[in-house]
Amino acid sequence: MKRTVSLSIDRIPADFGRWEEVLALIMRAFAFMDGLIDPPSSAHLLTVDTLRGKALREAGFVALDGDRIVGCVFALERADDLYVGKLAVAPDCQGQGIGRRLMRAVEILALDSGKAALELQTRIELTGNHAAFAHLGFHETGRTAHEGYARPTSITMRKALS
Repeated sequence: MKRTVSLSIDRIPADFGRWEEVLALIMRAFAFMDGLIDPPSSAHLLTVDTLRGKALREAGFVALDGDRIVGCVFALERADDLYVGKLAVAPDCQGQGIGRRLMRAVEILALDSGKAALELQTRIELTGNHAAFAHLGFHETGRTAHEGYARPTSITMRKALS
């Protein structure tokens, strides 16, 4: 496993021009979910244009190993928290703390913005993600179903900040 040596976490600037790379990263990182989760991941609905629009509404961060984008995360500001979404780490870089560092950047943003918590959703089937988020201090607060499903399809998790 390659260790990232020159990893930096950077806020996505307004003039960011590497959306194709971010989209490709998300698709690679979420590919393991295909056939595992039902309904399919909303990542399949993303395009360069929708990512660009997402960045206008949400704070985004990229993890860079040198010049290579190896991770990303987005955070939507709400009344008392930040909603975290599209956390992605390149499959060949997972297990190196990149996701933890991206989540820490979002946590710092939340604290700087006076927010009391972070919230996210993860799919029922992704038990590894549940454990990873619990390790970061998140706990389950609810379960929801996607439209058209009678059973829960997602778990809502929250982390209080102090």
